[in-house]
Amino acid sequence: MLFNSIEFLIFFPIVTLLYFILPHKFRWAMLLMASCIFYMYFIPKYILILFLTIIIDYVAGIYIEKYPTYGKKLLVLSIVSNVGILMFFKYFNFFATNINELADKLNWNYSMDLLAIILPIGLSFHTFQAMSYTIEVYRGNQKAEKHFGIYALYVMYYPQLVAGPIERPQNVLKQFHEKHKFNYEMFRHGLLLMLWGFFKKLVIADRLAYYVNPVFDQSGEYEGISILMAAVFFSFQIFCDFSGYSDIAIGASEIMGSRLMKNFDRPYSARSIAEFWTRWHISLSTWFKDYLYIPLGGNRVSKIKWYRNLVIVFLISGFWHGASWTFIVWGGLHACYQIIGIVTKKWREVISIKIGLTHFPLVHKFMQIIIVFLLVTIAWVFFRANTLEKGVYMLKECVVAVPQYFNQITSNDTFDFMRPLFFNMEYKMVYVDFLIILLSLGILQGGQYLNFKYKLKTKLYTLPMAIRWPVYFTLIFSILFFGMFHSDAEFIYFQF
Repeated sequence: MLFNSIEFLIFFPIVTLLYFILPHKFRWAMLLMASCIFYMYFIPKYILILFLTIIIDYVAGIYIEKYPTYGKKLLVLSIVSNVGILMFFKYFNFFATNINELADKLNWNYSMDLLAIILPIGLSFHTFQAMSYTIEVYRGNQKAEKHFGIYALYVMYYPQLVAGPIERPQNVLKQFHEKHKFNYEMFRHGLLLMLWGFFKKLVIADRLAYYVNPVFDQSGEYEGISILMAAVFFSFQIFCDFSGYSDIAIGASEIMGSRLMKNFDRPYSARSIAEFWTRWHISLSTWFKDYLYIPLGGNRVSKIKWYRNLVIVFLISGFWHGASWTFIVWGGLHACYQIIGIVTKKWREVISIKIGLTHFPLVHKFMQIIIVFLLVTIAWVFFRANTLEKGVYMLKECVVAVPQYFNQITSNDTFDFMRPLFFNMEYKMVYVDFLIILLSLGILQGGQYLNFKYKLKTKLYTLPMAIRWPVYFTLIFSILFFGMFHSDAEFIYFQF
């Protein structure tokens, strides 16, 4: 079930109402049933895969705690089972295709048949969440959950089931045992967070999609500034789409009294790639940090091994996102960014001092933010491109054609310059749409800055009703009048 669907608008209030009406001892069962219904809206039979992993990890957790001598073997068995299921559904055809291509190049008389399988929605997310449970039980940081229904709910909790945040058992399991009374402050904050998430998804992300999708899907028909604009727009599209989902998930859960972890923290305000990854998809980046990067040695090893650890983490992160070389390149680019940032840190500091940038901290900060955004956008091109060849073509077009369009800006009026941006597409974007995009992005950036600087979300509730309610209604009417409502507008991260 999609958050941006009529079904969810009916589903959510009914589930929330039942949650507070039912006695505490029945709530877990109702939430589990609701989560099953939510998931089965996609491909019903795939819920059996979810139940299989739930049973494996539930039993593994109990026996890891009961028989610590065999804990490591049981943990490995649990991880292999989870990863094996993920590899089969997500990566079998990827490996088969590449093996076939290699065999063809080497003139081997060998081929593997591809399987007609569809990746279960959110498999990567709930696989990682399940793995974090058994790892934490093995480490002694979490007691094995004896209540099978509560554990199943931990994996299947509908707000974050298909696209996160990827939670830890220490945070969520105990909350399912707690008795939550209706809390007006949490209800109000959760509802506002959901509205903000719907604004980001429906007004910004889905509107940008009408420009981004044609350019990336038929990149050979576009060139220069059109591709550059599509790349920049995609940076905002994927942020608004994914963080919008997280806001809706966190808000829906908070309304019922359960708090999920923060997943985004103004990532495009980062001044370095390392900082970007402390702000973007926080639940995934901390997962890799805790369960892969630190066990490999983190940065407490020699520099060569430190760089190796970064490469391993980011390549696996890229591969986690999708069974394609484009995602591996995306992860590899971020690994290179990190390593280059470490190597050149002192040089950059010296240069900044020599040219006097340190005397203008705001200018220096702004330059750093823009550079990081551009680097991240370059990597996003491969993330979104259908093939490596298309990704390379798009980057070349941006570099080669931008100076030509700069000359066009200076020689022609704005209308003639903007015409090819919006009228050479399957969807005829008009200037009104462009103005809506600019205005909504302005609201996004302004809202994020005010919340960071003045804790807007907290202070908003202390303001008079004459100020609060116009803000609420502005969000609601913006969504209703400017939102893009389409039945096929899935969230980008559903494919992972």
